[in-house]
Amino acid sequence: MRAGMKLTVYVPERAPRTKLDAIRATGADLRPCVDYDDAERRAKEDAKSRDAIYVSPYSHPDVIAGAGTVALEILDEQPDATIVVPIGGGGLISGIAIAAAARRGGTSNVCGVEVEASSPFTHGRAAGRIVTIDVGPTLADGLAGNLDPETVTFDIVQKLVPQIAVVTEDELKTAMAGLVLKEKLVAEGAGAVGVAALLSRKIVSSGAPVAVVVSGANVDPSVLRWLL
Repeated sequence: MRAGMKLTVYVPERAPRTKLDAIRATGADLRPCVDYDDAERRAKEDAKSRDAIYVSPYSHPDVIAGAGTVALEILDEQPDATIVVPIGGGGLISGIAIAAAARRGGTSNVCGVEVEASSPFTHGRAAGRIVTIDVGPTLADGLAGNLDPETVTFDIVQKLVPQIAVVTEDELKTAMAGLVLKEKLVAEGAGAVGVAALLSRKIVSSGAPVAVVVSGANVDPSVLRWLL
C-alpha cells in the first residue's frame, strides 16, 4: 500500500482471525480460499489472467534473501550456533541456510522442523523429489500445505539442511503452552515447532549453542485459552 500498489492476498478462510484482521488492516483485498494449496493456485491464476505480479510467500528470491538476515543476526551473537527453523514452504529456512553456509564456509548447521500433519519436505526427501501429500488439520496453519512443483526451496533444503524433525500436535500444544507459561511468550503453532522439537528431543545437537527461530504470534485468543 505504501508503494501505491494494489495488493490482493489469497488466504485460507480458516486462518487465525488475528492473521486475517492484520492483513485487512493494511488495506489489502482479501480473498478467502479453502486452504493454502487453493490459495496458491488461485493467486497464480489471478496474476496470469490480469498480468499482475505474483509473489510467492516462500519461493521468491526477495523473500528468501530477507529470511537470510535472521541467520546473520543470530551468527553475529553466536557464530557456532545450531539454528532450528520451522519449515512450511521452505522460504525461511532456505534463506537462513544460504546465509549460514556462506558465513561458515559451506556448512549451514541448520535444522528444520515440520509438523506431522503437513511434512512435504520429509516425504519429498524420502522420494527424492517433490511429492503431493495429504494435509491434515494442525495448529501450525502457517506451515500447512503442499509445495509448488516449481519451488526453488526444495533443492536448497536438500543441499543445505542436513536434519529435519517432525513433531506431533500434542508436542506442539505442549510447546505453545510452555512458551506462554515459562517464557511469557505468545507464539503461533508455526512459530513454536522448533521449541516442540527440542522439548521432545527430536533435534540432535553436536553440543554447540542452539538458537530457535520462533516466528509469528498469530494465534486467536480462543485457541490460546484452550491450550492453557
